[in-house]
Amino acid sequence: MNKKEIRRVLDTMEDMFPDAHCELNHENPFELTIAVLLSAQCTDEMVNKVTVHLFKKYKTPQDYLNVPLSELESDIKKIGLFRNKAKNIRKLCEMIIEKYNGEVPKSHSELVELPGVGRKTANVVVSNAFGVPAIAVDTHVERVSKRLALANWKDSVLEVEKKLMKKIPEEEWTQTHHRLIFFGRYHCKAQNPSCDVCPLLDLCREGKKRMKKKI
Repeated sequence: MNKKEIRRVLDTMEDMFPDAHCELNHENPFELTIAVLLSAQCTDEMVNKVTVHLFKKYKTPQDYLNVPLSELESDIKKIGLFRNKAKNIRKLCEMIIEKYNGEVPKSHSELVELPGVGRKTANVVVSNAFGVPAIAVDTHVERVSKRLALANWKDSVLEVEKKLMKKIPEEEWTQTHHRLIFFGRYHCKAQNPSCDVCPLLDLCREGKKRMKKKI
């Protein structure tokens, strides 16, 4: 895909989803970190249903350590992998208190050292909480990027991230990340993408293949 085509993709997604944003409800960097940790293999919608109560009960890292592990597990049991996530939340809170004076660190390198926080989570936190340009590659971003040939089918998540960073202007990384997610979540869905009404169909190898099958 050449620069002109990439610009068209970015502008089209901006037109379609001008208000794309992080859909995980949060009021500060700490809540965002917990929410993103919980969102692994789980929908944002379910996370928000859980955190609406969770964030009223737990305000600080210490709050998560003041209750038994079993109680925290019970509070997030609707979330997939809740037992493992509860353990990581407690370890994360311990590290934030001991190493960072109770505050979520602002650098990517420090964030990825926190239990349960991978590269994607760190990218979401630095970009949304601290205004640092970043592209977090979740399932939607990966799927859309590969369908539109912004990345290769066999590319790893990290390879997809690097290619997007290379092709998209840095000042647009964060907003493009949100628009790619909205495009994948509400338009270019995994099972039933809206290929027949997609303004990017002529650029999409997956869409062309699907439309041929319909003929």
